[in-house]
Amino acid sequence: MKQFLTIGALAGLGALAVSPAWAQAGATPTPAPQPVLTVVPSAAPSDEQSYRRETVFGVNFNTQGGLIGGVNVRSAKVMSNNMLWFWSLEGVFFKNPKEESVVSDFGGTFTAYKTNYAFALRPSIGIQRILFHKAAEAGVQVNGLLSAGPSIGLLMPYYISYDYTYAQTGRPSANDVIVNEQYDPNKHTAPQAIVDRAPFFAGIGSTKVVPGVHLRGGLSFEYGRYRDAVAGAEVGFVVEAYTKRLITLDSSTPAAPVSPDVLNRQFFPSVYLTLYLGHRS
Repeated sequence: MKQFLTIGALAGLGALAVSPAWAQAGATPTPAPQPVLTVVPSAAPSDEQSYRRETVFGVNFNTQGGLIGGVNVRSAKVMSNNMLWFWSLEGVFFKNPKEESVVSDFGGTFTAYKTNYAFALRPSIGIQRILFHKAAEAGVQVNGLLSAGPSIGLLMPYYISYDYTYAQTGRPSANDVIVNEQYDPNKHTAPQAIVDRAPFFAGIGSTKVVPGVHLRGGLSFEYGRYRDAVAGAEVGFVVEAYTKRLITLDSSTPAAPVSPDVLNRQFFPSVYLTLYLGHRS
């Protein structure tokens, strides 16, 4: 009997020795601290981060042209969140404010004293600064643009159909000699013998080049709804000068000699509006 009591006491002491301290003191166990995971939301991509290049095509209206002044293309590359650099190419048509359309005795129409059409090609480089950002898919973005470059003036001869027989006799006939050629006030001295204007490209082979320079500044307003689409309007000014006058009108007849400098200019300031569409990539 004593032997069994001794074995039981030793077993109890062993169990007490290996039991946890909180069990021996009768305390409630404290759970071990668990690691806390913090989720940091990723930043939403901005418009500036979502594209690197922008290309737009536009139709130009300006105070030096007709109903539609010209067309242009512009390609821009992102430099920073607020700055882009770009190159552009624009083709415009000049209309002399002194031009006057006349109806001939034959029922045709022509421009009095017009001797050349005038066009300009304007390659340029510049910077575009974003002044006000728009939301990702709404709102209006406002940009400031400044560019400069050469101007390539093109003088294409203005051809008329001239009836030499009528100019001499004053009477039309079936055998009249009618020639298409560039208007020359010293040669075509009888305006009543002008039948009509000749086809537009009749004198393209004799086009002359007049070099010049230009400076442009403007503001553009983008209304593109999606990140990869661009639509908007640009308004601004262009200051342009050429190495000599662009002769489009000439009324210096032998009877009334008038210098072409009176009717034509060398310096062309203008205000413009361009409507454009494009895409980003």
